[in-house]
Amino acid sequence: MAQDIKVANEKKWWKEAVVYQIYPRSFKDTDGDGVGDLKGIISKLDYIKSLGVDVVWLNPIYGSPNADNGYDISDYQAIMKEFGTMADFDALLKGMHERGLKLVMDLVVNHSSDEHKWFQESRKSRDNPYRDYYHWWPAEKGKPAFRPGAFEADGSGWRYDKTTDSYYLHYFNYKQPDLNWENPKLRQEIYTMMRWWLDKGIDGFRMDVIPFISKDPEFPVITQAELDKNYHGRWDVYMGSGPHLHEYLQEMNREVLSKYDCMSLAEGAGMLTSTALNFVDADRKELNMGYHFEGTNLGYVPGYFKKSGPYSLVDFKKIYSDWDKVYETKGWGTIYLGNHDQPRMATRWGNDAPEFHDYSSKLLTTFLLSMRGTPYYYNGDEIGMVNAKFDKIEDYRDIETLAQYQHLKNEGGDLKEFIEYQKTGGARDNGRTPFQWNATENAGFTTGTPWLKVNDNHLTLNAEAQEKDPKSVLNYFKKMVHLRKTNPVLVYGKYTLLDKENPAVYAYTRELDGKKVLVLLNFSTKNATANTGINLKKAKVLITNYANPFKNGILRPYEAVILELP
Repeated sequence: MAQDIKVANEKKWWKEAVVYQIYPRSFKDTDGDGVGDLKGIISKLDYIKSLGVDVVWLNPIYGSPNADNGYDISDYQAIMKEFGTMADFDALLKGMHERGLKLVMDLVVNHSSDEHKWFQESRKSRDNPYRDYYHWWPAEKGKPAFRPGAFEADGSGWRYDKTTDSYYLHYFNYKQPDLNWENPKLRQEIYTMMRWWLDKGIDGFRMDVIPFISKDPEFPVITQAELDKNYHGRWDVYMGSGPHLHEYLQEMNREVLSKYDCMSLAEGAGMLTSTALNFVDADRKELNMGYHFEGTNLGYVPGYFKKSGPYSLVDFKKIYSDWDKVYETKGWGTIYLGNHDQPRMATRWGNDAPEFHDYSSKLLTTFLLSMRGTPYYYNGDEIGMVNAKFDKIEDYRDIETLAQYQHLKNEGGDLKEFIEYQKTGGARDNGRTPFQWNATENAGFTTGTPWLKVNDNHLTLNAEAQEKDPKSVLNYFKKMVHLRKTNPVLVYGKYTLLDKENPAVYAYTRELDGKKVLVLLNFSTKNATANTGINLKKAKVLITNYANPFKNGILRPYEAVILELP
């Protein structure tokens, strides 16, 4: 066991990194078209560096008709015109590397755009050389067995195409046909493209829904009973359990990833604690890390589209403790609470009421940066951005929200209720509103009309104001990043949950090489205590989100403190 732990704690730059995710469309616009661009990111590189982060993960910037904000790629080796040029990308990469920052690209290879030349050829005829680059089902065989299409009002993952009297598969929108990984020519095209970007100097890939790439080309009928028995009743687990998935990932590692000192992250859709190590156990030679959805799915009400109710902190603690256990001796984990597919973490997991906003934002930062595993931090969360809470469907732009709204409308559902619950737990656009740089019009994001409305609270909640305030959410984030970087115990230390049934306080220790720290997080609006069994009289406060340290073991509302134990 000790040897296993030593292997799990083998030092790697991507384990020690703090990853900062940038949603380019909403970060900074320099040409006034209302859409963020690469030059905008370049203009903010000093800001990014000042955060203390190590790696930037960019959401897709490739050539795309933009049906799903760049996740529908028509040219993997070009830059979307709205974002700029390849020369802009080269300048961005150079500027990042000059500042000691690494760049990770979003790899989207479960599907392409229907406007990609491969698909344009594929749909021309059944004997086209590119036909087998996608999954087609001839209509004379009857309608194919149901597969889910996440971004479609009818929920179907098949679309009829009359040109060749066939259906094609799309797990997401109909403009995102799924690539056929069973075709070795297609796989080699992808590996060549990956090497092209790595040879350019990028530092790795975040791989979009990569567990979905392998399919059974016979597409057998999947009954609900089989789904319940073998896949926990979940389509995402089924889709992430293809027959050749790990063969393909091992091939990708052998032909591409192993040849570079790069980082590889799986968006672990359908990944379970029981299957996670199949992706990230170093002995399997697949990927470095994956991130799960179990934490961010907590609190959703069954039978609704992302309607969130109150969540149980006891359940929250169990999820993150169970996932830490997965990587105790092998592999490596991740930790995140927000990204481009999630509501703002201050609203969903904290408390965005004025009296609690700053404290809860800092508490969540403390949690993310004191857990074992590589932390992923979404742009805007460092200043505590909150959900926009739009009142009408016309303000939304996200393909998923619009499809679900139309589906509910078709079913005669309660549209007003739908809009209400999108405000807190649902719509992805809550996490995509433009970055709030200052208190000027459009928050300093653009001189034009922003592609998505700016949150009205930018007049008081913005980066410029927070940079000047030593007590701000932003400056607390910088302090917490520094604390993690100067205390290896917060990176590699053993995690132990304490007082697990406490409904208000998340308490845990981290231990490494004789050093031990205690993390106390009060996730409630009232004073609370934790039964840790630890004498705190000689403990040293390393960081706290209140102006003065807590006393007598009583934690104030949303109080966070890390203590070094003697």
